[in-house]
Order: sequence, then structure tokens, then C-alpha cells
Amino acid sequence: MSDWPTALRVNAFVRAVENAGGSATVLARGDRDSGVILLLAIDRDGTARLLERERDLDGRTRIVRRKPDLVGEAALTPYWQDRRQRDPDLWVVEAIVAAAEPLAAETLWAD
Repeated sequence: MSDWPTALRVNAFVRAVENAGGSATVLARGDRDSGVILLLAIDRDGTARLLERERDLDGRTRIVRRKPDLVGEAALTPYWQDRRQRDPDLWVVEAIVAAAEPLAAETLWAD
């Protein structure tokens, strides 16, 4: 999947979330082919967190949580909106589903 355009990865993730009984919404569309994806994962209890894949200097990838000190969707929204203003290629996807991380690992961030 590593050679898939970002738009196809996002589409696959949205379908995976829906197949798992959740809902997913694209809040901002970035570069169709190579945009970075920021995931706003919301658990059924309302807990929200922002996740993103990053590479270290050795090329290894890991999923990191952005702004772990902020709790809730309302607190995280200004952060991603600010990032989006600085990086119009950024995709922002919201998912309300149990176990968003495994679904994202299989679709959004699969190598």
C-alpha cells in the first residue's frame, strides 16, 4: 500500500471504519498523491486524540500522538486547523470507532 496515493488510503480507511461499525469524515483534503494524514480518533466514550505517522532519522516509522495534553475534540480542533493553514497538503480525518489505531495502521499508514 505504500505506493498508493493518499486519497486512496483515506478512502480505504473510511470504508474500514464504516465496516467496523463506526463513522469517518474527511475534515480537510490535502495533496491527493502525497499529503500527510492527521487522524482525529474519537472513542465511543468521547475521548479524542490526534495521531500521525512520522519517520525517524533511520527511516523507521511510528505512530505518534500530537498534543497529548489536550482532551476532547473541541480542544484539538484549533491545533489541526492551525496546522492546516500552514500546510495545505495536510489531510485531516475524523474517525469515531473502537480501535481506530489498528484500522489506521492497516490502511492509512501501511507500508
